[in-house]
Amino acid sequence: MRLDKLLSTIGYGSRKEVKGLLKTGAVKVDGTAVKDAKVHVNPDEQEITVHGEAVSYREFVYFMLHKPQGVISATEDSLHETVLDLLELDDAVYNPFPVGRLDKDTEGLLLLTNDGQLAHQLLSPKKHVPKTYFAKINAPVTEEDAEAFRQGVTLDDDGYVTKSAELKILTSGVESEIELTIVEGKFHQVKRMFEARGKKVTYLKRLSMGALLLDESLDLGEYRELTEEELALLQNSNA
Repeated sequence: MRLDKLLSTIGYGSRKEVKGLLKTGAVKVDGTAVKDAKVHVNPDEQEITVHGEAVSYREFVYFMLHKPQGVISATEDSLHETVLDLLELDDAVYNPFPVGRLDKDTEGLLLLTNDGQLAHQLLSPKKHVPKTYFAKINAPVTEEDAEAFRQGVTLDDDGYVTKSAELKILTSGVESEIELTIVEGKFHQVKRMFEARGKKVTYLKRLSMGALLLDESLDLGEYRELTEEELALLQNSNA
């Protein structure tokens, strides 16, 4: 990788600013000052320092975010706070993006990464990667609802018939609590499935995506990097 591209990618400024930095002799590769922006380096095998501090570079990053309500699943928005606004600058410089989306009023697990291939595999309709949600419903949820979801429900607005989904009833009453596992990701799908049954979702939280489970020790708005084990589980989710 070109030295100027590497330094720009990890937050040392634009290509133009990095070239200015290089001219000062502040950047060294294996102890030798390098002023040529076109020099190619291998950050895995060479030591690169800026003002004496070692540079850490990774091609891909993977973050688990506990998304709060009121934040939108987008990389930028002129009116609303986005999930990227929740990242520290040192992490944001890798330009991660949300894998799929959670509605503005939905909480829970959201994966942020710059690994486009993994994102495509997780979101591909052909892969049927399961996603599990916890929800509160404004009416009794019954075994008839569970059977309807297993069979696939017809959505009211466009007539789409959903794929089989697994509905687990935790409590049933004036306000019911459920867990629902779906293998597709249509717009507002969980809400629309219950609307097709004449009921309304009043609270929604995603608990898992594939084999990746939300770390409940993360407070709303907090995030952390995936462990190697979690990343392997996620990669195997779409195998």
